[in-house]
Amino acid sequence: MKDLKEIVEPLIRWFRENKRDLPWRQTKDPYAVWVSEIMLQQTRVEAVKPYYIRFLQTLPTVKDLANADEEVILKLWEGLGYYSRVRNMQKAAIQIMEDFGGVFPANQKDLLSLKGIGPYTAGAVGSIAFGLPIPAVDGNVLRVMSRITADASDISLQITKKEWESRLAEIMPQECAGDLNQALMELGAMVCLPNGAPKCSVCPVRASCMAYCKNQTAVYPVKAEKKPRTLEYLNVFFCVDGEKIAIGKRPKNGLLSGLWELPNGQRDIAPPITLQKMGILEAELLPMKGQKHIFTHVEWHMDCYFVRVTKKTESDLLWLTREEAEAQYALPSAFKKIWAEGLKQMKKVGIFVTVYKKNIKFTVK
Repeated sequence: MKDLKEIVEPLIRWFRENKRDLPWRQTKDPYAVWVSEIMLQQTRVEAVKPYYIRFLQTLPTVKDLANADEEVILKLWEGLGYYSRVRNMQKAAIQIMEDFGGVFPANQKDLLSLKGIGPYTAGAVGSIAFGLPIPAVDGNVLRVMSRITADASDISLQITKKEWESRLAEIMPQECAGDLNQALMELGAMVCLPNGAPKCSVCPVRASCMAYCKNQTAVYPVKAEKKPRTLEYLNVFFCVDGEKIAIGKRPKNGLLSGLWELPNGQRDIAPPITLQKMGILEAELLPMKGQKHIFTHVEWHMDCYFVRVTKKTESDLLWLTREEAEAQYALPSAFKKIWAEGLKQMKKVGIFVTVYKKNIKFTVK
């Protein structure tokens, strides 16, 4: 391709004629655009819609987010994952209130000064809400541009992303940069697909696409293989005492930092020892279906137990009814299936065989 500028007009025209009707496209409010962009990172559009609507209904302004209780924002985010993002959003909202008088900053430098906002989010918010001619380069955009230019650079490298930020900045239209950024994202999401064959027959820039012209769309983008995930093996306990269910809080550092969880411990430590350390002195245990949960860099393999507590002492565990827990506390997705299975077990009358070990009763079918 001789000049990247030749893709600008057909992309913008295609986007305006074919863009999806999404709730965050009905506004230029920078706060709403920002909320949507953070939610959409590594999350499907259809999954985000109800979260976006509920979040803005509950916290309609930057001030509301800045002043919200952390448990409220975590509950609103429950199921989206990456909870550090919404915590950073609250920190950024506080910055906006304290440093910018409650007004969302309208230039790239100030946007980048906000907690959790990097070049992509600054480009998206800046171009869509304020019309700033700055690119928003994410995985979709990298894939599209890699194919259009038959660029063999590894798109997983920061140097490649920075190179495309620089190249796209040169062709950003002054009057409608937001439309071009969204057109590139939309093309990547709907046409220039990551898995399977791209829909080149409906691509508005296929005539300019070097990968298409060379019949090499499957070759691009080039991306190095990810490192294998670290495997961790856990015992997870759904502990009940009458109508109360136990949850605990994770450490302030590390995976799922500071979030609520079902009690758990390493699989190589016997369940009685783990439970005793949690203040559960006597209980009946019933094995439940094992579960697996995949994080970005870690994979959990979990042996799961329904624990009917008959004797306990003071501990850091929080004992709540189902209604209290589900209404007020955010439980990460890693524990959702175990929670659902535990609730089913609460309704059953099991046949228990009791085995004593270190003052704790094990229950097995």
